[in-house]
Amino acid sequence: MTDREKDHASVRLPPPFVLFGHLAAAFLLGWRVHLPLPLPFPARLLGVGTVLLGLLLAYTAIRAMIAARTPVDPYEAVTALVVTGPYRLTRNPIYLGFVCCLTGLPLALGTYWGLLLVPPMVVVMNRLIVRHEEAYLEGKFGQYYRAYKSSVRRWL
Repeated sequence: MTDREKDHASVRLPPPFVLFGHLAAAFLLGWRVHLPLPLPFPARLLGVGTVLLGLLLAYTAIRAMIAARTPVDPYEAVTALVVTGPYRLTRNPIYLGFVCCLTGLPLALGTYWGLLLVPPMVVVMNRLIVRHEEAYLEGKFGQYYRAYKSSVRRWL
């Protein structure tokens, strides 16, 4: 194995798998176990707004990575540490965007299962993805990343 093949975060699960796994689990649970608690219309509107916020956050984070000419894919070698745009507020704006979408979508659709599954999904993301990405970035950027990490929260 070449150094180039090793130069990436050793995430244990591709991030889209977590996203789609959450959606699939929420759908299956909603289909099999109906929770008869209606959500009021304002909660549904809040859900739509939360989804839009999540999409905007992920979009601006991806644009910042593209502008820095570094790949979004965690299986590729990072070429720059992005600390601008939404990365000034959170170290994981794309994943935070996912969380917003996966919180808002169930609200907008009037179901609870997606909401109930968000905390375990965040734990899975932290353990199987984020931890490994952060270890890779610390190894690659050293003190510069540690300084960034000490001044910007992981999520919010």
